[in-house]
Amino acid sequence: MRASLSLLYAAIASVVLAAPWDETWDVIVVGAGPAGLIISNRMSEAGKKTLLLEGGGPSYYSTGGRQRPKWLDGTDLSRVDVPGLYKSIFADQGNLTCTDSAAAFTGCTVGGSSAINAGLFFQPPASDFDNYFPDGWKAKDVKSAIDKCYEKLPSSEVYSQDGKFYLDSGYQAARKWLVDGVGYKEVQFNKQPDEKNGTFGRTVFDYIGGQRGGPTRVYLKEAENRTNFHLEMYTRVQRVERDGNTATGVLVKPVNGSVHTIKLNSGGRVILSGGALQSPQILMFSGIGDKAIQSNLSRAGVLDIKQAWIDNNAVGDGLFDNPNTFVELEGPTIESYVQNYSDPIKADADEYINHRSGPYSFASETSAFWDYVDRNDGTSAGCQGTIDSSGFGDYKSNQTITLNVYGTSGLKSRGKVILNDKLLPGPSPEVYYSDPQDAEDIATFIFRIFQGLDPTLLKPLNLPLNSSQQDIRKYITSETPYTRGEVNHFSSSCRIGSCVDTNTQVKGTTNIHVVDASIVEPLTVNPQFGTMIAAERAAELILKLK
Repeated sequence: MRASLSLLYAAIASVVLAAPWDETWDVIVVGAGPAGLIISNRMSEAGKKTLLLEGGGPSYYSTGGRQRPKWLDGTDLSRVDVPGLYKSIFADQGNLTCTDSAAAFTGCTVGGSSAINAGLFFQPPASDFDNYFPDGWKAKDVKSAIDKCYEKLPSSEVYSQDGKFYLDSGYQAARKWLVDGVGYKEVQFNKQPDEKNGTFGRTVFDYIGGQRGGPTRVYLKEAENRTNFHLEMYTRVQRVERDGNTATGVLVKPVNGSVHTIKLNSGGRVILSGGALQSPQILMFSGIGDKAIQSNLSRAGVLDIKQAWIDNNAVGDGLFDNPNTFVELEGPTIESYVQNYSDPIKADADEYINHRSGPYSFASETSAFWDYVDRNDGTSAGCQGTIDSSGFGDYKSNQTITLNVYGTSGLKSRGKVILNDKLLPGPSPEVYYSDPQDAEDIATFIFRIFQGLDPTLLKPLNLPLNSSQQDIRKYITSETPYTRGEVNHFSSSCRIGSCVDTNTQVKGTTNIHVVDASIVEPLTVNPQFGTMIAAERAAELILKLK
């Protein structure tokens, strides 16, 4: 019923508004990812006539998404709705990702990356905001934003609707290793969000009723009920149109359509929420950024030659992603499990379809843990591990699981958003291990936890248990299928205080904002919750502006 109502509202909206370029708008939001969905909902809630533009198409069934395997026929589920199918998107992206608009794996669909990722939903510790964010964005400042996120998406460690934990052998083995062996403290992460120093616990997801949740399920649903809100899919923004330093609208090209200009009302605002790669690209195409790239963009014909370049060297600078390492682990108590897209075990498929329970009710990560590595200069680096329910690469026995190790907050390597020969945005090589301190910190983390690992419980397969810290550092920075991987948790490419001001307004402009992971500093946890917090906080600040 809910899906049918959502489609009905969308159909009504399409009748009322045939073409968004025939209207003028108070707010134009570019990108229907987590931040774009939140900020557009809050703008329309405040009475602003709000247009949300998405370059991709539908994802969840409720948005019109119909990509799915045959075993889901007859249900109101798309492949996106089923948490256990998220890994399949890496193999068959199915028009859900930015293959034609970014030189990286990221979501280009309603929900953005929140429609294709695992849905991990960890609240950042207060120290992230107090240590790395400017005044106005400290922990006390974002408290109301965090409360608003929980009001919409309450988190839970129990995702299967029958209240049971599945694929639990990896969790139990990891608990014996890290809690009993290393001495980590077992916690409930979102009930104790500041506990990230030597802590272990179950994963937390933002699922709703055993299905993928996220901002699409709540914020978009609310916004679609308002007559002053409209979502237009398959419409890619080429640049912000401006008169000097003031945005007047956006230049768009719908799929298989002609170029149009969508105009702002007087006093209106453009809010870029295309993600940490594409928002900087749009700013560059709009003649805002490092002046060194102006001539290349001029030759490519993407700039409005009537407008003077706005020099802002921080656009695209400081790009961050978590460097990751896979450690394959094998143990006698492990029962590996791989969720199958097209041919699942019938009993497991039935359990999910009929009861939203079983192995397909979550995205295969069974546990997570954190610690900080303190440095001699008084700073520290965060490190995170997650345990997956199966092996990877050459290590896929029925007794193998994968430990994924991330470097997180406090890492020093920074890169840039660079444009390739097709002008698609992607990460520069400096994003990963350009500062050797990062490798030292992550190697220290792995070396520490290896010291408490009983090889009769779990045996590392691709990285020997007796490796020295130097051996680990050399391995994690080498080029293998298990190392130097892009996690695609891109953030920090248009930072508050340098690229945008504390109201998220792009420096050098009067009414252009960036609200997405671009403005979020590297966090100790997966970036989705932090991005949502940033969007809620930005909405509060933008609505206070004249």
